[in-house]
Amino acid sequence: MKTSRSSSAPDSPSLSSFALPSSPREGDDALDAYSRAVTGAVERVAPSVVAIEIERPAPSRRGARGRGPAGGSGSGFVFTPDGFVLTNSHVVHGASRIDVVLPEGQRVRADAIGDDPESDLAVIRIEAPNLAPAALGDSRGLRVGQLVVAIGNPYGFQATVTAGVVSALGRSLRGGTGRLIDNVIQTDAPLNPGNSGGPLVTTRGEVVGVNSAVILPAQGICFAIAVNTAKLVASQLIRFGRVRRSVIGIEGQNVALPRRVTRYYRLPAESGVLVLSVRPQSPARRAGVEEGDIILSLGDRPVAGIDDLQARLTDQAAGVPHPLVVLRRAERRTLEVVPEEA
Repeated sequence: MKTSRSSSAPDSPSLSSFALPSSPREGDDALDAYSRAVTGAVERVAPSVVAIEIERPAPSRRGARGRGPAGGSGSGFVFTPDGFVLTNSHVVHGASRIDVVLPEGQRVRADAIGDDPESDLAVIRIEAPNLAPAALGDSRGLRVGQLVVAIGNPYGFQATVTAGVVSALGRSLRGGTGRLIDNVIQTDAPLNPGNSGGPLVTTRGEVVGVNSAVILPAQGICFAIAVNTAKLVASQLIRFGRVRRSVIGIEGQNVALPRRVTRYYRLPAESGVLVLSVRPQSPARRAGVEEGDIILSLGDRPVAGIDDLQARLTDQAAGVPHPLVVLRRAERRTLEVVPEEA
């Protein structure tokens, strides 16, 4: 007589074979640290992030009837206690009405303060009690590979959080006007329509960028305007309602200087602006600037990057000769440039 084999035979798996280990697995601590970094940043910045809803006049077309105003949406964040909100120009440009939805759900009207399509930045203002302004950081301290967090309202899903790393620094992005926006941050933190204008923040909860654009259909290629650029633009928008700037007619990016060069010339900064192109009939072309030059200073003030160069090129610089020091094939040269009003 045959005997049936017991289900608890030695070669049969038992439930204990699939039991989770009682002690933490290797890597759990690292995951916890990552989670704490992201949640800490969100807790600091999320109360400052708002949803923006706008209406634009309906485009006039011959024979079109019964068409209402066109709508749109995006994100922004409060950056002063008295209600100034930073966002993208393409979010609010041309809006006839701007509504802001606060984190707790309250809807308020917003006034347009200033709009700068050249940098894709804009400032609006709201009146509401107990606003929590976000802390603005320093984008010059960013490093490739650094963890960053994006907060916004993609497709209307309010207070959506994504995380990634800084993929590259010093990128150039062509804005809606066709002008290149310099010193742009590239990140793989996922962004979608509606994220535009929201903050890109560090694990310390400091804003280092304003989320602006994605490359479709690519995945993980997203861009943010550096917060140092945003500080300069926002201050002028609040003061004048527009950005008053001059130009010398170059397109460039930040670049590190060889240590032997900084030591030999005793330069105050270890970086400068690499000239990628010089526009025809521009002040830079007339001054003798060439592609490949590295700008070291303008007007006797050091230029460590695009932000410094933009800060020097105010409206007051237009029409005034300035010494422009460049590094050309390891040789320092002094040129004279006369910036033009933009």
